[in-house]
Amino acid sequence: MPEHNPDLSVIQHAARQLEAGGLVAFPTETVYGLGADAENPEAVAKIYVAKGRPSNHPVIVHLAPGADISYWASDIPEQANRLIAAFWPGPLTLILKRAAHIPDAVSGGQDSIGLRCPSHPVAQDLLQAFKNGKGGVAAPSANKFGHVSPTTAQHVRDEFGIGAGSPLAAVLDGGQSAVGIESTIVDLSRMATHGPVLLRPGHISAADIANVIGAEPRQPDAAAPRASGTLEAHYAPSTPVALVNRAEIGNTLAQLAAAGKSTAVISYAANGLPGLKTGLVLPSTPDGYAHDLYAALRAADAVRADIILVEAPPPDPSWQGVNDRLRRAAHDSTGILSRMLNS
Repeated sequence: MPEHNPDLSVIQHAARQLEAGGLVAFPTETVYGLGADAENPEAVAKIYVAKGRPSNHPVIVHLAPGADISYWASDIPEQANRLIAAFWPGPLTLILKRAAHIPDAVSGGQDSIGLRCPSHPVAQDLLQAFKNGKGGVAAPSANKFGHVSPTTAQHVRDEFGIGAGSPLAAVLDGGQSAVGIESTIVDLSRMATHGPVLLRPGHISAADIANVIGAEPRQPDAAAPRASGTLEAHYAPSTPVALVNRAEIGNTLAQLAAAGKSTAVISYAANGLPGLKTGLVLPSTPDGYAHDLYAALRAADAVRADIILVEAPPPDPSWQGVNDRLRRAAHDSTGILSRMLNS
């Protein structure tokens, strides 16, 4: 079994696996990543096969602290330098113009590239060991495409298995991810025409970004670069998901029970609600909720209820990252609740 907080020899072995073209799952502060050598198109292709990911859906390249950004990007605006100084290492991905010599396998054929420097110590140790800190590791979340992202090494093993038959050469165990949802993504590749654009909200908010660069990023436009985790349906368990306001949960549970449907609930205050097959209570702060969200979705999915009801969080800006993930998790289940109640 992989070690928790692996020592240097385990990390160096994983780095050699990456250099040989293999796939390595590793922890970051956001979620666990499925990594390959970003400059090896054949290795990157293995990510797409393992995940069942569309080939035009880009991946994020992870860099060691102090990496030469100009090696990866051809145009680096001053706003990028300021955001890097403020938030790297950390949960912020920047979309920049891709340097011509970097294979487009990491960008889904686009002329842009997503870059970030993770803060998790195991991720940093791996990136320092890989190509002596001068390489980049392409790494989307370590799960099948569209599924709930993993925040523990066990989630990764549940998704891909271990040993013979697994596509993974190694799994590094660094404990539970501290943030729990994917990085904020900001497009800076079209500054002259569009300015900064927020492609995916996360732990670092639009207000945080505005405080650094003096302008709040715009919402995505039709011509914005494709980016990881921005499809309408994403982060979804196998069980249908419905978002329900707190005042409606009790009545909805009673109606589902009367219709013979079993229910799992993710709530701030699920204790004492009638008709629960299982109830998971998450913290009432956005950071605490985000930390526990994906583990809760996986646990609720494992119950194999007919539906997962999620108490809708507040619509406040501080909850934007959480609400984005929940909206995408429930997208393919639109209308499922009314169909269950009216069947």
